[in-house]
Amino acid sequence: MSVSVPQPFVSTVNVAQPFRSKVEGIPDTFSYGVTALPQINIAVEQLPVLRLSVDNLPPVHFAVDPIEIRLTEVPSVRTHLPADFAVNFTILGIDLGSIRLCGEAQIITEPYRPNPCETCGPAFNRVADVTSITTADSTTPYKPG
Repeated sequence: MSVSVPQPFVSTVNVAQPFRSKVEGIPDTFSYGVTALPQINIAVEQLPVLRLSVDNLPPVHFAVDPIEIRLTEVPSVRTHLPADFAVNFTILGIDLGSIRLCGEAQIITEPYRPNPCETCGPAFNRVADVTSITTADSTTPYKPG
């Protein structure tokens, strides 16, 4: 860094009062700059030889205990599935007719006991063993077997 000062350096000091002074002849603009950088060369001339070997590693053993999963009971679930089916009849993109079925399907894995809103009509009891059936032309009872 360099500053050029004019030679010979001439300055004047004017004193108007005892505490005021004025200095003239000193430059007020300074410029600093890097005009050149030295050349820096970084190079690796030789790399060391690295030798890796996995000849003497101890064996690694993995073991997993047996896992047993059992399904002992199907859980009691009532699942409602929305259903929306459509069959369309079209020719060349013109809709000729369509049938649409929509509603709700159920998957039931519990003993069926109808909800109060699901009962329609009177309740029927099935008889496990039918012992006699009479026909219109005969009054003799029918015996299976």
